[in-house]
Amino acid sequence: MEKKQYALGDIVMMKKQHPCGTNAWEIIRMGADIKIRCTGCGHIVMLPRQKFERMLKKILRAAESIEKAE
Repeated sequence: MEKKQYALGDIVMMKKQHPCGTNAWEIIRMGADIKIRCTGCGHIVMLPRQKFERMLKKILRAAESIEKAE
């Protein structure tokens, strides 16, 4: 099984939908834990990296525009 490549600022789709109706999340912090923000309501969740990788379905939009700005 190939490992999905994700980076800070990416918009990702999780397996389970958030109660607000959205399943798109923005990665706002990476480390041993990964912090994500719901794109619908702004709720922030911090998950251990292993759990995040299990729950990650796909990457919706890569953060290429952030890299170019720096």
